[in-house]
Amino acid sequence: MKKKIAVLVEDLYQELEVWYPALRFREAGHDVVLVGTGAKDEYKSKVGYPAKVDTSIDKISAKDFDAVIVPGGYAPDILRRYPKINEFVRDMDKAGKIVGAICHAGWVLVSAGILNGRTGTSFFAIKDDMTAAGMTWIDKEVVVDKNLVTSRKPDDLPAFCREILNLLAN
Repeated sequence: MKKKIAVLVEDLYQELEVWYPALRFREAGHDVVLVGTGAKDEYKSKVGYPAKVDTSIDKISAKDFDAVIVPGGYAPDILRRYPKINEFVRDMDKAGKIVGAICHAGWVLVSAGILNGRTGTSFFAIKDDMTAAGMTWIDKEVVVDKNLVTSRKPDDLPAFCREILNLLAN
C-alpha cells in the first residue's frame, strides 16, 4: 500500500541522508514529499547540491502523512529553530506515525520533546544532547523503538531504510 512520507530539508543537509531515503522510498512505490521550512523553495546541501521542495511546513499536517524523515548534516540545527517543524515531528510521534532520524537529526527530536523514556542512537557527537533529553543511547547502526527509527551516519542508511520500509509495510 502506498504511503506518504515527508522528508524535511534545510540548508546544509547531508546529501545521502536526504536523497538515499527519498529515492529508496519512491522506488518502493511510496509518495515522498520534500518539505522545507518556508524560508525558500530550494535548499543547498553541505556541498551545494540543491533540493527543490514540494511544499513548506506551514502547508502540511501530520494527519496527511504516514512517516517523517529528518536527515542530518547541519540542517537539523536550522530545522529545530522553526516551531512548526518541532510541532509536526511531535504530532507525528503522538499519532504513532513513523519518525526517522539519522545522524545529527536527533537535535530536532530533542527540540520536539519526544525522547524522554525512548531508546535510540545518533551521531556520537550529539549523544549527550540525546541522553540529556531522556533517551537511552545505544551505539548501533539502527535502533527501532516502536515508531521511532534512528541511525548514526550515512553508512547506516541501508539498515535505516530497511527498518522504515518494514514499519511502512505493517
